Amino acid sequence: MSEQVLSMPVPMKFNDVEYDITVKIDPVNRTIEGKNLITVNNPRELQLMLGAAYEVTQAEFNDGPLGVGREQANRAHIWNIPFYFRHQIQFLIQWRGTLASLDTSLDHQQTLGRPVAAGGESGSFLPDASNWYPRVVGQLARYKVSIELPSGQKGLVAGRLVEERDTGQAYQASFEFPHPAEGIDLMTGPYVIETQTHQSINHKPIQLRTYFHPQVSSLSKDYLDAVKRYLDLYESWIGEYPYMEFSVVSSPTPTGFGMPTLTYLGIDVLQLPFIRDTSLGHEVLHNWWGNGVYPDYSSGNWSEGLTTFMADYAYKEREGSEAAREMRLGWMRDFAALQPGQDAPLTVFTSRTHGASKIVGYNKAAMFFFMLRDYLGDTVFQRGIQGIWKVQRFRITSWQELQKIFEMISGQNLHSFFSQWLERTGAPAITISDVKNIAMDSGYELSITLKQSEPAYQLRVPVAIENSTGTTTHILDLQQEQQVFTLKLTDKPLSVSLDPDLRLFRQLTRGEAPPILREVMVNATTQTILLSAKVDIRKIAETLTGKLQDRKPQIAAPDEPLSAASTLVIGLKPEVDAWLAANQLPARPDEINNKGTAQVWTLARAEGASLAIISARDAASLEALIRPLPHYGRQSYLAFDAQQVIEKGIWPMQVQKVAVK
Repeated sequence: MSEQVLSMPVPMKFNDVEYDITVKIDPVNRTIEGKNLITVNNPRELQLMLGAAYEVTQAEFNDGPLGVGREQANRAHIWNIPFYFRHQIQFLIQWRGTLASLDTSLDHQQTLGRPVAAGGESGSFLPDASNWYPRVVGQLARYKVSIELPSGQKGLVAGRLVEERDTGQAYQASFEFPHPAEGIDLMTGPYVIETQTHQSINHKPIQLRTYFHPQVSSLSKDYLDAVKRYLDLYESWIGEYPYMEFSVVSSPTPTGFGMPTLTYLGIDVLQLPFIRDTSLGHEVLHNWWGNGVYPDYSSGNWSEGLTTFMADYAYKEREGSEAAREMRLGWMRDFAALQPGQDAPLTVFTSRTHGASKIVGYNKAAMFFFMLRDYLGDTVFQRGIQGIWKVQRFRITSWQELQKIFEMISGQNLHSFFSQWLERTGAPAITISDVKNIAMDSGYELSITLKQSEPAYQLRVPVAIENSTGTTTHILDLQQEQQVFTLKLTDKPLSVSLDPDLRLFRQLTRGEAPPILREVMVNATTQTILLSAKVDIRKIAETLTGKLQDRKPQIAAPDEPLSAASTLVIGLKPEVDAWLAANQLPARPDEINNKGTAQVWTLARAEGASLAIISARDAASLEALIRPLPHYGRQSYLAFDAQQVIEKGIWPMQVQKVAVK
């Protein structure tokens, strides 16, 4: 690492703001009252805000009364503060209100789309986006928060636990976060707390805790042990963990959130056996990317892609090359399922709002970092990652600043690489248009013509050349819409395959992209055919369709000819079999035939649009799919026994391969 990188100036993008919050919550009665002393050093013009759900009981600043900040009870409190020629100003705002009732029926997607401060005996969640406390709008801030709760309840915010008391009548805890933070989320519940201490890479103590509901408290040790493994792993890759604590907190709703120093996971989620090996590591890593180095949302959120690459994908690489390739194939299959208008440049992605945004902001971004590592090499890429951490810690950071660091460490101009992958929609479509082989006295001269969609990308395209003794990979620098490459070979080539290892993010051809459920889920033109005339079956089928597509379905009649659009068909087993026969379509595949209580599978159609079929034994079997099926969009076929998946798989991919004559 060069000293030039470490001393690179990065402008600070926040006021010097600090909150000192005292809050008292009664989760059973859902009442909240609080006080926030806001200190702003070297102030500029700024705005304060408090959510509409609360009543301001006191509001003051240096020069006197501040006012309640609104004229109508159903509007947010907003105070516009002009520029003051002072070194420091302070605001004291007290407020109270009633939390919304906790709705444990909401799924994770609904919780994301409903940032409401809610409470109940089983838990309270006050997301920062609900504006549950008075804050300076659009500014990072350090904070101290003191929480008071009735006996039997525990609570926390992100930060270092400074003090904790349980008197038998009340529980009190104080936290501080000394770094500029994006916001404050508050959680409460009837928690059983377990604590362990772990040593950082520099032998500093890290306090590890679980705040678990009683029914999952037995999982505490396994989760704490897993956190230790992830801390060790990411400290060795990136640098020292930035905080003095990390907590795993259970939620009564099926959430999965990562905040500085903690992750907030649903009770049901925590009990899934694979979570400790997948999602937990992703959330721990967010303490470096997203909650340690902050993305500049105005130019795109890179942190989800980098976290996906260094967590979810890295775990697959540790399993083996085939598992890693399958994940890359999954990313590209998902992308192939997007329709025109659903894609967006990575510079536009801020957060996941629906399936299409995740395909871009998580998967395509992760593939970007994979390709960047291939381009720079493992050693240089690793130094770049460590450089980002050393230079940008607790700073708002853009894609452009990441580019500068990788350029300074690698000594290469990466403008074209970053620009084409970040600023453009879509992906290049690449084909082998011609292959010619000429026998020479000294061997063979192989001519390969590659084509790509316009406008052209600058690409390093891997091609695999097979001969009688094995396969070798060559990298071809494709810069134009059509280019001819000539290779001198010793052995006679038998075939040429385009990027069989899927190391280049591209638009898969129809044969390369086997049909998956995701296509009928994200395609806005998907038509749905409900085969049953029974009212109860149709009602269940409509609910299932809504969960899968997250929009009002377009219903088509069963006896109408199939349109060219992607189509979803739902019915009971006899109805499905009769419909398949009437439309001269293949019967249910052997992989799932007669297995379980319901089967789901996809078919490729000659006109290109995919067909997905859901077949259930009875109404109860169909209803059992409503909760689990939306999570299996990457599959081509599944068999369910009630809610349990007993068989799943993906139709084989056909590599783009041309025989050499």
